[in-house]
Amino acid sequence: MKIVIAPDSFKGSASSPEIAEWIEIGIHSVIPDCETVKVAIGDGGEGSLDAILSAGFSAHTYEVTGPLGNPVTAMIAIKGETAFIEMAQASGLSQLPGGEKSALTASSFGAGQLILAALNNGAKKIILAVGGSATTDAGSGALQALGAKLTDSAGNEIARGGGALIDCVKIDVAGLDPRLANTSFVLASDVENPLLGVEGAARVFSPQKGASPKEVELLEKSLAHFASIVGGQYATAPGSGAAGGFGFMAYTFLSATAESGIDLILDLVEFDRQVIGADYIITGEGRFDSQSVKGKAPWGILQRAAKSSIPTFLICGDADTHQGSPFKEVLTLTSLEPDIDTCISNPAPLVTQLGAEIAVRITRRREKENPPTVCVDGPSLPLIYP
Repeated sequence: MKIVIAPDSFKGSASSPEIAEWIEIGIHSVIPDCETVKVAIGDGGEGSLDAILSAGFSAHTYEVTGPLGNPVTAMIAIKGETAFIEMAQASGLSQLPGGEKSALTASSFGAGQLILAALNNGAKKIILAVGGSATTDAGSGALQALGAKLTDSAGNEIARGGGALIDCVKIDVAGLDPRLANTSFVLASDVENPLLGVEGAARVFSPQKGASPKEVELLEKSLAHFASIVGGQYATAPGSGAAGGFGFMAYTFLSATAESGIDLILDLVEFDRQVIGADYIITGEGRFDSQSVKGKAPWGILQRAAKSSIPTFLICGDADTHQGSPFKEVLTLTSLEPDIDTCISNPAPLVTQLGAEIAVRITRRREKENPPTVCVDGPSLPLIYP
């Protein structure tokens, strides 16, 4: 029997490789001789870098500027002339000092520094995974890091962060790194929100980044003002609102193309090859809900599995399945431990137990489908299970 284990990370709790390892331990406790294949997975958000590094990319570490000007250590992945950048490594919520959110001043400057690092490594193609950002600055910080100048009416460089965009009156791109023009960029994101409006970066995502209702409206005005200076059609393009408007900057100034984050990563890790001959797939995520079917990692895996008719189980911290689930079964940590904080702080024994439970269910199902026979004074008869 072959089981492929391909979970996403459980954000704020455990990485994809950790979850996969615990599931494998659970399976082998029940089916010791089962062939298991662990595949680290991400959908373009935090944890995607782990998946890429497991696919033959090499890690390169840099000291860059965090979202609030704090120094952070961030990695990028390189393979040949292709670089993979996880924006959250430099400009993510996880890089906020003390976890203190500041939606108005958080900047993507560090993400721009990582792009420069990729160029310095000879990258000709750069994949930008933009989930988990702390910013709502329309990628202006990254643009500044890449050499552009954003100035106010007095000719001074504006402050960093989305709130300061309202002061911008001129964007000078003469100083942009010339290597950008000969580099292809891919925006790996499943967010289709535009930059502005009720479904835009400020109104939908900035409250998650600490913005009060008043600050949401200020950010909306700042983003609209910035877009009016930039011009062009990208403010309404699907995905321009990704990562607080980073998508808008990537489309406008880097000529980026957009691809589904999960599909891109599944291709990079050669997922289709790794599931050849698999009897089952086990995937996972922190929470399964209505958002999960909009490009999250388990949903992307389920679509691939369906093409080969491979039954797929989902392990998650918690789930909203009141509308049903397309997975063979959904198993939750909260079914074993009702306290969510405990599930987050100590997931290992719970994930391991659920891995074992799946193995038990698979074993029982196989026994029913292929019951052993007993010898009697005549033809062999199948054992009948209740």
